[in-house]
Amino acid sequence: MRLVTTPRVTFLRGIADELLAHYGRGRMIVAIDGPLRSGKSRLGDDLAEVFRERDHTVFRASVEDFHRSREAQAVFGDDTAERYYRYGIDESALRRVLVEPFRLAGSAAFVTRLFDSSRDAWVEPKWLTGPADALLVLDGRFLLRERLSGLWDARIAVDGEPVDPADRLAYAESDPRLAASVVVDLSDPEHPRRRFFDSC
Repeated sequence: MRLVTTPRVTFLRGIADELLAHYGRGRMIVAIDGPLRSGKSRLGDDLAEVFRERDHTVFRASVEDFHRSREAQAVFGDDTAERYYRYGIDESALRRVLVEPFRLAGSAAFVTRLFDSSRDAWVEPKWLTGPADALLVLDGRFLLRERLSGLWDARIAVDGEPVDPADRLAYAESDPRLAASVVVDLSDPEHPRRRFFDSC
């Protein structure tokens, strides 16, 4: 289905074309990082629609749906920004039920949602499969931290200075804009722009 052409859609078509030129076949994972409330989830949704416009099979997921329960987080100490940054996400589950089986392709099934953080409750997993050529667009805070960054084929960061304490910790340790292959300025969401950062 052809999307209505807007400045935002035109921009995202350019990003999609760039990514597909490098990773057009097989399974590809696109990770979108950015500060709290920076627009990364909507960016992921819209980018997925642009990929679908190009007749690609696309799956969407958010790291928000791979939280540890409050009880599990409490094992790591008091409820602080540092605890959330380091232990809030169940990275083992993210790898085990989503990233690794998605990479396997074939008949390997994967899960795009495991936990409802708003209810602090597990959700019934829905096991999905897809064709050999498929994309996963994953958004969430801290996805471009060093220990996760190598999992992704394409790394997108939403530009913005960290305000939330957990984001400040993350950026002090590893600014996702320096790890990203694409940095997007969403200060005007309907007219996004590309930003370039020197990692040297």
